[in-house]
Amino acid sequence: MTSHSNTPGNVVWLNGTFDVLHPGHFKLFRYARMLAGANGTVHVGVDTDERVQAFKGPSRPVNMLITRTTNLLSLNEVDYVSTFASNSQLESLICDLKPKFMVIGDDYRGREIIGAQYIEKIIYITRDEHSSTKIIESM
Repeated sequence: MTSHSNTPGNVVWLNGTFDVLHPGHFKLFRYARMLAGANGTVHVGVDTDERVQAFKGPSRPVNMLITRTTNLLSLNEVDYVSTFASNSQLESLICDLKPKFMVIGDDYRGREIIGAQYIEKIIYITRDEHSSTKIIESM
């Protein structure tokens, strides 16, 4: 008889800024957890503060890196959080992990995805109206 409790689950990768968490983020995390399965792991890559500023301007991020990573690690759906300051660091993280799945918003369809060559399958999730930038701008 074979025990399934030691069967490895899927490794799932997501990455982003995750500055102000909103329902769209939670949708991504729930889907990633479902893909990972009971014995799998969900790994989240987070842009450093300097990288966010370079892409989104000097007023971002609203929440510093330590807050963003702490918030992510408090979620049941997230097992590990890694930070990256460059495309090459992001690619290296993905290369080392070799995830089965990457979960990403469908606004990235047709765009270059860093580390895609190390991922078995990229799954695009339909984006809804939620956005950290919209939330911040409405404050």
